[in-house]
Amino acid sequence: MKRVFGVKKDKEPPPSIQDSSDRINKRGDTVDEKLKKLDAELSRYKEQIKRTRPGPAQEALKARAMRVLKQKRMYEGQRDMLYNQTFNLDQVAFASEGLKDAQQTMSALKSANKELKGMMKTVKIQDIDNLQDEMMDMMDISNEIQESLGRSYNVPDDIDEDELMGELDALEADMGTEADGVPSYLQPDKEEPDLDAELNLPSAPSGNAAAAGRANAQGEDELGLPPVPQASVRS
Repeated sequence: MKRVFGVKKDKEPPPSIQDSSDRINKRGDTVDEKLKKLDAELSRYKEQIKRTRPGPAQEALKARAMRVLKQKRMYEGQRDMLYNQTFNLDQVAFASEGLKDAQQTMSALKSANKELKGMMKTVKIQDIDNLQDEMMDMMDISNEIQESLGRSYNVPDDIDEDELMGELDALEADMGTEADGVPSYLQPDKEEPDLDAELNLPSAPSGNAAAAGRANAQGEDELGLPPVPQASVRS
């Protein structure tokens, strides 16, 4: 049966946009090379026409240059057509890539949406509110504990604050009446105290009395007798 009807050939996949664009670009490169050759040939004919005198020879050169110029115009038209095709393919490729990017974005958004829904099932607003309430209660208890531990055991509970404020006002008034606002018990002493008067000590002897005292003390020390008083001589 295969020999009679033959084998069905598999269809080739359609060319992609990139393949079509590459093929057209190659054709455009070929046309550009032909245009360069025609431009060089036209330049040569122009130089020959300038050097040739008017006549049959010059007319023949002009006819050849005209033929080359026509070919150049034809190739330029083909090149413009290929450029337009390439531009259209580029626009289609750009639109196709944009659609692919949109599809990928939609897929990523769907996946992220699915993950968010799964996470939202495990997180509840009521649980968060309960956790916040528990944290506030714990902070209040902690503050109470700190206040309890910070109490002073030396301060009596029956102190009248108004009485303390009165004493403070009296102290401030006392400070205001003193010199420079300094209480008397904080001011330095103005005069040195008399230490001899405070201790009730006798005054130190001077002059003849001191000499007599030393003589009497010396006699008492040498003979063991009381000292003999000496009369003072008046001049």
